[in-house]
Amino acid sequence: MTIYTIDFETYYASDYTLSGMTTEEYIRDDRFEVIGVSVKRDNEKPMWFSGNMVQTGYFLRGFNLENEAVIAHNAVFDMAILNWHFNIRPKRIIDTLSMARALHGTEVGGSLAKLVVHYGVGEKGTEVVKAFGKRREDFTPEDLAAYGEYCSLDCDLTYAIFEKMGENFPMNEFKLIDLTVRMFTEPTLELDKEVLAKHLYAVKTRKQELIDSMELEIADIMSNPKLAAELEKRGAIVPMKKSPTTGKETFAFAKNDEEFKDLLEHPDLEVQAIVAARLGLKSTLEETRTERFLRIAGRGTMPVPLRYYAAHTGRWGGDDKINLQNIPRVSPLKKAILAPTGYEMVDSDSSQIEARTLAWLAGQNDLVEAFDRGEDVYKIMASAIYRKPVEDITKDERFIGKTVILGAGYSLGHKKFHVFMKQAGVDMSLDECERIIYTYRDTYPLIPELWVQGQMALKAILGDLSSDLGQHFALRVEGQRGIRLPNGLYLRYPGLRWVEEEEGGKPQFVYDTLRGKTLVPNRIYGGKVIENVCQALARIVIGEQMLLVARRYRPVMTVHDAIAIIAPTEEIDQAQTYVEQCMRTRPKWAPTLPLNCEAGHGPSYGEC
Repeated sequence: MTIYTIDFETYYASDYTLSGMTTEEYIRDDRFEVIGVSVKRDNEKPMWFSGNMVQTGYFLRGFNLENEAVIAHNAVFDMAILNWHFNIRPKRIIDTLSMARALHGTEVGGSLAKLVVHYGVGEKGTEVVKAFGKRREDFTPEDLAAYGEYCSLDCDLTYAIFEKMGENFPMNEFKLIDLTVRMFTEPTLELDKEVLAKHLYAVKTRKQELIDSMELEIADIMSNPKLAAELEKRGAIVPMKKSPTTGKETFAFAKNDEEFKDLLEHPDLEVQAIVAARLGLKSTLEETRTERFLRIAGRGTMPVPLRYYAAHTGRWGGDDKINLQNIPRVSPLKKAILAPTGYEMVDSDSSQIEARTLAWLAGQNDLVEAFDRGEDVYKIMASAIYRKPVEDITKDERFIGKTVILGAGYSLGHKKFHVFMKQAGVDMSLDECERIIYTYRDTYPLIPELWVQGQMALKAILGDLSSDLGQHFALRVEGQRGIRLPNGLYLRYPGLRWVEEEEGGKPQFVYDTLRGKTLVPNRIYGGKVIENVCQALARIVIGEQMLLVARRYRPVMTVHDAIAIIAPTEEIDQAQTYVEQCMRTRPKWAPTLPLNCEAGHGPSYGEC
């Protein structure tokens, strides 16, 4: 198969930029214009073309891209232009930005400029700066030729880093990148304007009612202790940080504190409203997202923006300012997302996949077998906690068992468990919380042993040593490269180091991670390592299942551990059965991993 590399240069100005607009909004805007495009075939010299949109379409269709593979850096941009403006959909899509996220995380950066320096293949040009505010007709022939050289160089550089990164890049991950990009660039889902308009009105009305009913003064919101009290009253975890001046713990209520901004996505609308007021925002997240959905609905079908390898565990993340990963379970927004006419959606969620993976990786076979037999493991846990037969466990006791199974597997301490239960509306003493946590650890002792292995893995990485991690040979610590996963990629801890805590605190491991645009030290320990690897393994399972599903039906979305597809209405029951079969299929590297799922279907995402 021929491999083409493509790069578009487009009009941009102070009031019309990708930094100030979403990708969807920018490309669908009436001001959009292609200045020129370079196309490189295999390792040949790139061809630059500049013409009007009709002429550019003729030029592009001369390459038969529908039957070939096409590379781009940040492919959602270039492939959206290809499809939305020229009706061209490549047979294979390769995105070097996505590949870089999987291979390098925060170590190198995802920009083409940084990657070419890292791989020593050249240096990116700066001609794009001279194009600011200029339409194609504003370029002189000389300026246009120089712009063409700049664009062609980008093609050469993109192909060069593809060759470097692609040498050992897993084939399944290439396929997942392709699927992820197409969710955005080849949109099929529609948006119900009426549902969105009604929801927007309800959200704005409710917000004002909340603000009025809370009877909070500005002084209450601006006072850190009073704000903390109001957040705690509503079940929110108050974010804390270490003061750079005093070195003591203080409230993280600044505009650049990510954990505080995360509260804009809290399920309690009162919490959203309070945080929005403190940050000086006019709207809550639910308002702005609904407004953005309405604007998208006015332009066409809904692209699904997902960032491949958004987390260092490999999980997908939200993108383009409409994070579909954190829409509340019962939000009317989900009912506004519609399958196209003649189709329905199937949404299938992998059941307890992290808890199952944890038990399997630890070799806790009694728990693995209970999952495999379809037993109620929450009642089994509650039975151990309350020392009574499974059949006598009450609904409330089962809830405790469920919370422990899903929450205590990564070395959760009894104090945090106490806070979590309090937020869930369950009042119990610290002593009782401690008893419950230790009952879990005594009932499933191989899981705490796995945390110890996680701590040893950090020491092995720091010491550039190798070792296995967990049972079944699924994971391998390979020195400073990190933990090798079954898909051939690595779980990395860049900048891993051993630091001493101030004021006589215990030494601990930290590694560098991005928070916003800032590289900050992040504490890591054995239990957290196990959480990371279980999430990474769960993501690999979901990815492999998505590829199985895609053999017959088109995936249009993935949210956490769920896959959503569309299928013709007349075969929707068969489609759901097929998806369920795929999501119960065990990977070759984990033939004894017990998997299950829950699925449903309907005309909208919210009715599945």
